[in-house]
Amino acid sequence: MLAFLVQRISQAVLVMFVISVIAFAIQDGLGDPLQQMVGMSVSQEEREAIRDEMGLNDPLVVQYLKFAGNALQGDLGTSYFYGKPTLDVILEHLPATLELVIGASLIILVFSVPIGVYAAIRPQAWLSKFFMGVSTVGISIPVFLTAIVLIQLFSIGVTVDWFPEDAGWGQWLNAALSTEGGLPSYGRGDELTPLFGTWNSGFFSQGGILHLVLPSISLASIMLPLFIRLIRAEMMEVLQSDYIRYARAKGLSSARINFLHALKNTMLPVITVGGVQIGIMVAYTILTETVFQWPGVGLMFLEAITRSDIPLIVAYLMVVGLIFVITNTVVDLIYGLVNPTVKLTGKKA
Repeated sequence: MLAFLVQRISQAVLVMFVISVIAFAIQDGLGDPLQQMVGMSVSQEEREAIRDEMGLNDPLVVQYLKFAGNALQGDLGTSYFYGKPTLDVILEHLPATLELVIGASLIILVFSVPIGVYAAIRPQAWLSKFFMGVSTVGISIPVFLTAIVLIQLFSIGVTVDWFPEDAGWGQWLNAALSTEGGLPSYGRGDELTPLFGTWNSGFFSQGGILHLVLPSISLASIMLPLFIRLIRAEMMEVLQSDYIRYARAKGLSSARINFLHALKNTMLPVITVGGVQIGIMVAYTILTETVFQWPGVGLMFLEAITRSDIPLIVAYLMVVGLIFVITNTVVDLIYGLVNPTVKLTGKKA
């Protein structure tokens, strides 16, 4: 375990070094930060004086070393728009994004495992074929389109007229088939529970959960079909293995074989892929948060691009990269716990 942790920490440091170089290069290529700070009214002499004071005229290597040194101390710069440290701005928006990712992950977990297992055990059943067909369609639909359709069908104050209103039968059918729901489709709501300082959650109130339903379903829609198909494929492969045939020959019940022996080994690659996908979902929240105006880091990132808030853009890239590194390390640890025969160094026990 200790050797694995040292190895993973070394890899994490290398990955974060690469991310920091990329972020620094992006920062240098997004334009002159001085123009965003002082505008056009400052003379050229004053501009040069400020550039010297900020170290913008230093060689790139010196600038990067200053940037990396400040980042190691938790200083990722000051946001031009908010006027405060970028890390504080991200930490204010991060709870909303994590809340959205957790909600989508719960939906994926609750539906993908039973559907994938059922489709593997009974691949010729009509319900299995239906699930596979729907999953194929689900993978093909972009997440922002799913979000818009959900708003049209289930949000408050939005209705879809399926038939012409000028006819009496059309009004009657529209009323009978009304899709106007009671689900909010904008923001997080006001019923937030304080947890840790500025970290507020909507999981502990009815209003907060209602605001979370549509965005979570939208975010989960792109990953749920993938996990259903992955679990089905892995389960079908495991069910064809020799030890499963031996278990059947011993007379073990189908439930014990499927849900104890087969499912456990099916989940190993699913855990690996799932850990990576959780990090990817943080990036996917950009589209979901934009459609639903969810005040997370994804919407904050898009607004930072619009405002040319370079320090906030760079800080976002650094934080998201760190989330990926931490997630992958935790996934490797869980992988070793689920399958003790696999050492964390990658060798068989």
